[in-house]
Amino acid sequence: MVAVQPAKPIARRPVVRPVAADEEPEGAPCPACGTPNLPGRRFCRRCAAPLHTREQPKPLPWWRTVWPFRRRVRGGSGRALRRTVMVLAVVGLLFAGFLFLPVGRYLFEDVRDKLGGTAEISPTEVTASAQVPGHPAAAAVDGLTDKYWGAPTLGSSLTCRFDKPFRLVGVVVHSGVSKEPQEFRQGARPTRADLIVTTADGEVREKALTLTDKPGPQTVRTGISDVVSVRLVLRAAAGQGKGRPIAVGEVEFFKRS
Repeated sequence: MVAVQPAKPIARRPVVRPVAADEEPEGAPCPACGTPNLPGRRFCRRCAAPLHTREQPKPLPWWRTVWPFRRRVRGGSGRALRRTVMVLAVVGLLFAGFLFLPVGRYLFEDVRDKLGGTAEISPTEVTASAQVPGHPAAAAVDGLTDKYWGAPTLGSSLTCRFDKPFRLVGVVVHSGVSKEPQEFRQGARPTRADLIVTTADGEVREKALTLTDKPGPQTVRTGISDVVSVRLVLRAAAGQGKGRPIAVGEVEFFKRS
């Protein structure tokens, strides 16, 4: 025996346990180092690498990687696609409901008027409540500004009728006996009038007009659908005097083309 100092512990020698033949590893090899491992082990007995790696999801098709189909949920769920379809359906329903409201229809048609073109349309029938000799109602729609409809008094009206309903986007009025400044002052000319528009369903729309006392065209925006007749009623005039009829040189109507 070896002599030792009192109270000094002696370390025990390790005992090597013999390995049984049936402990030969039969599991799958380590994906990192290739060492065989026993079935049921979670980490490699040599390099401690995980034996069961997490299965990677399958790559997505290209159309699922493009907005708005890009999703952050597991592949194949289709949740993002369903949400996109629902959002588009709700937006479509809101837009359709907006168009059915009067304000919505007005704004929609107004945008179309501004973005679309215009074309002149001629009435099929023109009548006047009163006129002076030599200046009939037809002179107001003949395309000539040197001829005019002569109204004897305020309150006289000019009515234009059309064979088919149309979208009236604007009216152009030429007041006075001529477009020449000197001749313009020699006759009476309207300064205020009422524009009364009747639609195909019988609805009547009125618009008050203020006309500047100068020669040349004066444009009035309207934006009324299904128009079948337009009546111009004279309410005030400048330059009135004995033997001076109130002159309306030309009235032009424009539709949306």
